[in-house]
Amino acid sequence: MARLRNYFLTGFIVCAPLAITAWITWSFMGWVDGWVKPYIPAQYTPDTYLPFALPGFGLVVALVLITLIGFLTANFIGRAVVGGSENLLGRMPLVRSVYTALKQIFETVLADRSSSFKTAALIEYPRPGLWCLVFVATTARGEIASVLSDRGDEMLAVFLPPTPNPTSGFLLFVPREDVRVLDMSIEAALKLVISSGLVSPEDEPSGPLSPRQASRLVAERLREREKERPEPVE
Repeated sequence: MARLRNYFLTGFIVCAPLAITAWITWSFMGWVDGWVKPYIPAQYTPDTYLPFALPGFGLVVALVLITLIGFLTANFIGRAVVGGSENLLGRMPLVRSVYTALKQIFETVLADRSSSFKTAALIEYPRPGLWCLVFVATTARGEIASVLSDRGDEMLAVFLPPTPNPTSGFLLFVPREDVRVLDMSIEAALKLVISSGLVSPEDEPSGPLSPRQASRLVAERLREREKERPEPVE
């Protein structure tokens, strides 16, 4: 019975990530196709000439258009057009706030020049002696930096992700001397958070696991857990 359970868990570990990845990819392609395809003339879509709908065509068109817009924006004429559009949006009260906030978020997260969330660290939270994994965002600036300047230490803005959903969390301002920077990558830190500490950077394989390697890994961890269980008291 224990062997059958190991086989089932091994198959689940191998199949579940593949199925979830395929479902997310397929759903994303369908969502993009639903937005883009209605704006493409029928004579330019392969669905007109094929007996079935071609998934992903709208996604390819969207990627090409986004790349083309980025190329045009990089030259002088493109910058002038974008600047004029931003000035126009800046005169709209409600739209101005939404656009400015979204632009700052995307520039901070996606821009190559940004150093945000490229460093993992440890801080003592919620009390001394308890350590939490955080992502260092940036140094405190503006009014927050001036208000906290009486402490005499440079303050860092860190993001504390909860387990197992790292998309929501807490923004904390911590003195630099209280932040212990780690050498692990952000990807390794995210795996540690999402897995609730089960997948540590030392346990990461050098490449993708084959079904046989996954089976061995699951069997080894199950044997370790069986050994760790206390013996029943008679």
